[in-house]
Amino acid sequence: MKSKKNIFPEKLEPYKGIIYFVIILLISNYFWKFTVKGDESDTLVTFFGLDISAPFIYMSKHFADMTAKVLQFFGSDVILGNHNNLYFDTGYGVRIVWACTGIKQAYIFTCIIAFTRGPWKKKLWYIPMGILIVYLFNLFRLTVITACVKNHFDWFDFLHEGLFKYIFYGVIFLMWVIWDEKIAMKGKNLAAETTEGIDNQEKISE
Repeated sequence: MKSKKNIFPEKLEPYKGIIYFVIILLISNYFWKFTVKGDESDTLVTFFGLDISAPFIYMSKHFADMTAKVLQFFGSDVILGNHNNLYFDTGYGVRIVWACTGIKQAYIFTCIIAFTRGPWKKKLWYIPMGILIVYLFNLFRLTVITACVKNHFDWFDFLHEGLFKYIFYGVIFLMWVIWDEKIAMKGKNLAAETTEGIDNQEKISE
């Protein structure tokens, strides 16, 4: 049987998985950027001009409520006001808007796993599990940022636009690594090792 022709140069072969990851990440990110439009000052979100605001409005309210409950559970004096505003007696606070819902990150993760190698039978449980992890991390992110701005509002840009943005995509990358190395190719690697062992035995017997 002839081996399948490899489109990658030999030097890039060990990195082809990461290359696919980056390509899918960039394409899905730019597709979102140029098709999903919304103004953070209001609640209208559109996709190719169609109103898709409902899930974003719901998740914005949900995360604002959950963030307040988590902080209050740990003894914080945070108050949940109108329009998803979370504020403290220091006068500082944050507003949970549609872009803070983690829907974009869940979409990007789904694209990465859907369009990367691996059996769909496994993808059907790994994608929902990954979306749950994205949800939990987003809640953690919003909780930490909100807690920090109580006394350090000047940290907001660093935490929101810097640190947690990169950690978020780091979490997605880690989930892809686990998928690619531990789950997707597990059965195939075993089959390849078995086939190789049989071939070696046949060569010895000859």
